[in-house]
Amino acid sequence: MKTQLLNVSRDSIKLACDILKSGDVVAIPTETVYGLFADATKSEACLNIFKAKDRPQDNPLIVHISDYEMLSEVAAEIPDDAIKLADAFWPGPLTIILKKSILIPDSVSAGLDTAGIRMPSNPVVLEIISKTRLPLAGPSANRSGRPSPTDAQTVYNDMNGRIPLIIDGGSCDIGVESTVVSLAGEKPILFRPGFITKEQLEEVLGKEVILSKGISEELKSDDKVLSPGLKHKHYAPKREVTIVNAPFEKYRELCEKDGAVALCFDEYVDRLNVKCVSYGGEKDSASQAVKLFSALRKLDEIKAEKVYAMMPSTEGVGLAVYNRLLRSAAFRVVNL
Repeated sequence: MKTQLLNVSRDSIKLACDILKSGDVVAIPTETVYGLFADATKSEACLNIFKAKDRPQDNPLIVHISDYEMLSEVAAEIPDDAIKLADAFWPGPLTIILKKSILIPDSVSAGLDTAGIRMPSNPVVLEIISKTRLPLAGPSANRSGRPSPTDAQTVYNDMNGRIPLIIDGGSCDIGVESTVVSLAGEKPILFRPGFITKEQLEEVLGKEVILSKGISEELKSDDKVLSPGLKHKHYAPKREVTIVNAPFEKYRELCEKDGAVALCFDEYVDRLNVKCVSYGGEKDSASQAVKLFSALRKLDEIKAEKVYAMMPSTEGVGLAVYNRLLRSAAFRVVNL
C-alpha cells in the first residue's frame, strides 16, 4: 500500500472523506495527538485500525463526534453530568464514557456496553467529521506500544505502507491524549488523566471524581478496561526507562554511576555530565505534556541503552505526564 502524506487543503480533506466513507483508515491531527480514524459505525472499517496498529482488540477505541446531534446517535444514555462536562470542555481534550447506542459495534468498545466519546477541537478533524457525518473511531496513530505521535512525519515513520493517507496539520497543541472520565456508573471515575484535570472535572460536577487504580498501578492481563491506555504496553521507547524520584544530586550520581541517558527537565541539561534528552520545564507540566512523546522517541534515535527519567509532578496536568511516563517505564520507579 502506498501511503500519501498531504498538507491540509480542500482536495486532501475531500480525499480523506472519500477514504473514510469507503471503509478505510486515515491519520488526522487532533489537538492532543494524531489519531488513526475509521467509521465508528462499521466493524470492518474499525478492524482496519487494529490491523494497521497491531493493536490488541480488547483495547477499546474512542468515538469522535462534531456536534450534540451526533452525541445522541452514539450514546444510549446521556446523564445530566455528561451535558455539564460537554458544555464546559467540548470541543476539547475530554472523553466521556457513556452507555453506547446500537450504532457502535463491539469492535469499537471491546465488547463492552459503553464507549468513550469526545468532540475534538482541532478544526481539521472537526471539518472531516462534519462533512462525512460519520462518528469516527480513533486511537493514536502509532504502532501499538510506541509513544503517540504529535506530528505527521512521526505518523509516517510508523504507518508508511499500512494506511492510505496522512493529513499533515502541523504539530499538536497539547501532546498527551484526552482525559477519560466514566459516567456510566454510580460515581464519576477518572480512567486516564489528561489536560483536563481531576480538579476541573470536580469543579464542574460539584462532586468527587474517583481515580482509577489503573492510573498508577499495572493491571492484570485479564482485567476488563473501559478506557484505552490502561493495559498492554504503552508509550514505550525501545530501550528501558526507569523513573527516579530523588533530589537532583542523587539523580546525577545515579546517572553518572550507571552511564544512563538522562530524561530530564530543561533546567538540568547543563548540570549533568551524561547524555541528556529534556522534556519540558520542571515547574511547567503543560510543556512536559507537549514534549514528552517526542522526547521518548528521541531516546531511540540516539540509541539510549539505559534511561533514567526525572520524576514529574503528580498534580494537575502533571498527573497525565506521570501516567504516560510510568507506563513507558513499565512501572519501574526508584525512590532515593
